[in-house]
Amino acid sequence: MKIAVIGSGALGLYYGAMLQRGGQDVHFLLRRDYQAICEHGLKVLSINGDFVLPKVQGYQRPEEIGPADLVLIGLKTFANQQLKALISPLVGDSTRILTLQNGLGNEQLLAGLFGSERIIGGIAFLASNRGEPGVVHHLAFGHIIIGNLLRDSGSDLETLAEVFNSCGIGCRVSGDLMKTRWEKLVWNIPFNGLCALLLQTVDRLLANPQTSELIREIMLEVIRAANAQGLTESIPFEYAAEMMQLGGNAGAYKPSMMVDREEGRQLEVSSIMRVPLEYGCRAGVAMPRTAMLATLLEQALTIESAREGR
Repeated sequence: MKIAVIGSGALGLYYGAMLQRGGQDVHFLLRRDYQAICEHGLKVLSINGDFVLPKVQGYQRPEEIGPADLVLIGLKTFANQQLKALISPLVGDSTRILTLQNGLGNEQLLAGLFGSERIIGGIAFLASNRGEPGVVHHLAFGHIIIGNLLRDSGSDLETLAEVFNSCGIGCRVSGDLMKTRWEKLVWNIPFNGLCALLLQTVDRLLANPQTSELIREIMLEVIRAANAQGLTESIPFEYAAEMMQLGGNAGAYKPSMMVDREEGRQLEVSSIMRVPLEYGCRAGVAMPRTAMLATLLEQALTIESAREGR
């Protein structure tokens, strides 16, 4: 299978490397890692065992890749305005597009550009960070859940899941993509948001009784909003305890928004928090803690930008 990876950050590089090691024909669209990877290959430092890909097919323009069977998107959502230009040269008659991006609304955006029948949503449960150019640190987890945007799009996803599983990436198919998206948000909203706001790792937030309780309360209000979205079945409130335990297993992990803030990059506040808030509001479910978290984080970024003259 010819696979094009768009958004070759920690997520895209890790999954692309696993797929290439598993025998797939993987092509990476690269930016800052281009020279390092072309000269020295791609190195993955993983809890499951380190490995190096000495030769990687890396490109700086999507036109050099051409049509692919699968386009895997790891691009941060604040760069979604680039999707049309980046993906159009990769789309052929039978191309499927899989977004592993955070938050809500990404599948709908892609459907408007390339057609709903092509679009697959994916939720990645992955703790990974970039190292020096050409190096990815895989810290925990790694499985993904995929689902068609259109529920009646056929059973081809089982074949795709088999490809991922054969490459060492745990993968299963969901019949309710919206439910799966909200399940990820139960983790993403409190941990990404609070870690980025307070610049504290997951383990330190959970070790403090006050922030640990706040995490639980945010999770519960996200579950309430999710269950007002017409899901095939409700998310039980006990799911919050599972996600807190999952966070505890991550250890001293820095979620992506915390890393982005430390490095002065844009944050995915819109897709991870503001869009879910809109969904909750339309369903008549208040999410005051999530709203406050988003506002405080946006205000902190505004103050930092003014101080630094950005």
